[in-house]
Amino acid sequence: MSAEESVFDRYRADVDRPMRRLFAAYGEPRYGWFAVGVLANLLAQFASLVPPVVLGAAVNELTGDGYGLPLVPAGWLPATDAGAFGLSVGLIAAAFVATAAFTWVYGVAANEFAHGVMHAVRVDCFEKLSRLDMSFFDDKQTGEVMSILSSDTENLEMFLDNALTNSVRLGAMLLGIGVVLFLENPYLAAVTLVVAPVMVAFTYWFMQRAEPLYAARRRSVGQLNTRLENAIAGVELTKTTASEPYEVGRVRGASKRLFDDKMAMLRLAYFYRPGMELLAGVSFTLTFLVGGYWLFVGTPPGASGGLQAGTFVTFLFLSQRFATPLAEVSGIVDQYENAKASSERVFGLMDIPVAVADREDAVELDDVTGHVTYDDVSFAYQDGERVIDGVSFEAAPGETVALVGPTGAGKSTLLKLLLRLYDVSSGEIRVDGHDLRDVTLDSLREHVGYVGQDTFLFDGTIAENIRYGDFDASMDAVVDAAKAAEAHEFIADLPDGYDTRVGERGVKLSGGQRQRVAIARVVLQDPEILVLDEATSAVDTETEYLIQRSLDALAEERTTFAIAHRLSTVKGADEILVVEDGRVTERGSHAELLDAGGLYADLWAVQAGDLDSLPEGFRERVAVRPDGDD
Repeated sequence: MSAEESVFDRYRADVDRPMRRLFAAYGEPRYGWFAVGVLANLLAQFASLVPPVVLGAAVNELTGDGYGLPLVPAGWLPATDAGAFGLSVGLIAAAFVATAAFTWVYGVAANEFAHGVMHAVRVDCFEKLSRLDMSFFDDKQTGEVMSILSSDTENLEMFLDNALTNSVRLGAMLLGIGVVLFLENPYLAAVTLVVAPVMVAFTYWFMQRAEPLYAARRRSVGQLNTRLENAIAGVELTKTTASEPYEVGRVRGASKRLFDDKMAMLRLAYFYRPGMELLAGVSFTLTFLVGGYWLFVGTPPGASGGLQAGTFVTFLFLSQRFATPLAEVSGIVDQYENAKASSERVFGLMDIPVAVADREDAVELDDVTGHVTYDDVSFAYQDGERVIDGVSFEAAPGETVALVGPTGAGKSTLLKLLLRLYDVSSGEIRVDGHDLRDVTLDSLREHVGYVGQDTFLFDGTIAENIRYGDFDASMDAVVDAAKAAEAHEFIADLPDGYDTRVGERGVKLSGGQRQRVAIARVVLQDPEILVLDEATSAVDTETEYLIQRSLDALAEERTTFAIAHRLSTVKGADEILVVEDGRVTERGSHAELLDAGGLYADLWAVQAGDLDSLPEGFRERVAVRPDGDD
């Protein structure tokens, strides 16, 4: 994948006939609204053609040419001027009322259809997004995702609400005008419509040229959104490194690409739109020229009979009505191309495969005791990079297993496999004898609690964040969980207590406070297996003591896995695993590992301040790997 290509582009290129797929998947359940909207639109357009026709008939009556309406038998029409006038007024008034009524029905039905599709697409996209593997989010582009969930779904709504129904209106108007004109005067109708084939050819040329330009613009929008989101999220780093000019330059580059793509599209659109208006003007001019010649000079070559003044008036009115919808074709094409590109992106997201999913015969994991076995487990990312290699160990119910080692050794990935955030490439992980791939994801994760070093809180109240995952928990249970996590005291001191809003990502709380809220959340979950991934790495000593005390209480009588760089927090573990380059190189209790004199003993010496005992080459052995996960 190139630097300019998003993760979605790998799949959207294979999306076949996206608009047809959109209608098949989301339009079919709402065809009732669509049919009502189309019918009402057709009736509104046909009703709007009545006034010009009736006006022409009235003019003919005034000039003595007789009162006549297309497709209406002469015997049904009044024989007096007053009767013709009264009928004309009544028909015109009825036509305006019918046009307004059917336009209202069309608007309601079209919006029910379009917004219903948009709602369904947006929800399905988010549902698919929530089921994607962690490997997708490792390579995520938030701007691209937000573009699909917001602007792309809005593009679909605009097309279905405006462009699609406008296409129906355009077709109905052109058909209706054409029928009326040919009924009134076939020769003059042929003159008025002589440019229609040229318009069709011009529109086809425009659509062929516009399609790649619209696709490029949508891609540029997603890239700019990604750049802006990253720049805003990383504003603290930008400021502390005085890198504002660099970030501004990157945003400027992304914005310039979008500007260039938009201008290429607009230059084409502004060539097409005046061109269509010019052709429509040619149609009106020819109608005026031939009709005027017919009235004031004589019958034009190839024609026969006379031309009534009222008929000429009708032609002038309708030829103008003919020009207006044709000039709107560029807007319809614009919205169609936007919708097509957006459909490709939507279905590109929908088609991303989900590797970590429930098997058809997956069973519920229940009555968990917490016996966990890693059996020759290896794991590699999709790009082939192997990060776990042949790891085996076992944790009996209620035991604590600690993982230590250099940054980037694979410790976090090793435990994420237990939650099936990734699936093993080979080997097995078993809980109470069940291969994780044979049990449902929901039941597995109900029994495994996770506390990481990067605590995430949703924008909401403290109580809502503690309840997350157990949404029906009582307030008493929330308070008890907070007390167990050493969080109740600071929460009670807040102005609104448990109803205090924490802000986006919990910014209104300190790091230690967020960590304790996260621990309270896990306490409320009450899992049989606990995963602690550097849960105290980013807090001060006093806060670490409080958090560690709550973690120790939480780990009692649970199978616990703890990743730690501060070895003092895990020296009481039943077994300590030293992980290097994805392998377990040492294992044993704290005392056994110190006696072995390996890497663990060296790490302990560093943290104890005994630097003289370190072997040569130690610094290189524990160097930070740039692609590390810990």
